[in-house]
Amino acid sequence: MKNKLIGFALFLIYRSLWLTWRIRIHEPERMQQAMRDKEPMVLAHWHGQIPGILYLLKRYHAAAIISTSKDGDFVDTMARLIGAKTTRGSTTRGGASALKGMLRLAKEGWRPAIAIDGPKGPRHQAKPGVLEISRVIGAPIYPLTCAVDRAWVFHKAWDKTILPKPFARIQVAWGDPVPAVSRDQDGRNPDLARALEAAMQSAEHQATQLLQELIATK
Repeated sequence: MKNKLIGFALFLIYRSLWLTWRIRIHEPERMQQAMRDKEPMVLAHWHGQIPGILYLLKRYHAAAIISTSKDGDFVDTMARLIGAKTTRGSTTRGGASALKGMLRLAKEGWRPAIAIDGPKGPRHQAKPGVLEISRVIGAPIYPLTCAVDRAWVFHKAWDKTILPKPFARIQVAWGDPVPAVSRDQDGRNPDLARALEAAMQSAEHQATQLLQELIATK
């Protein structure tokens, strides 16, 4: 109960921040068409960018895997209040149950949203969980990144978490999809992870470039 109350308080603080943010979203046409056709997809993002994209979960009808830690309790409460579905676990604790929960939610029409380098890093190195989900549900992986013009950066955190400051400009950029992992492929193949990391880096570069162009026109 205590953790839920803390999570609720954090949600109110977070909501007060996001209502001030100036947000632009870039979606490739391929993604827009997939959403119109209600095709399955997996949403991939970096762990450190969670504060900059958490509010998007409801917009994309997303379900998130949240760790079973105390901090995870806070994030779980916040995500549910935003309007997302969650399943608890991680690659280190409760991994099998989290995967089963996510697959169940995917069957119900929710889009899996995965912090691909979580829960403890290394930073910006994809773990096989997202690839396994892609393989099982037969869905491509869409990279989700953001760039922020001013933010608090938690340098001591392993993921260098960013929290946009009040009235920050946020450029969200979706990258082109990484093809679904086929049934005969192994989600633990490091080549697949490296391909996903490259797609994430490309989307992140695009977000940064679009933000710079926006600032230059102001």
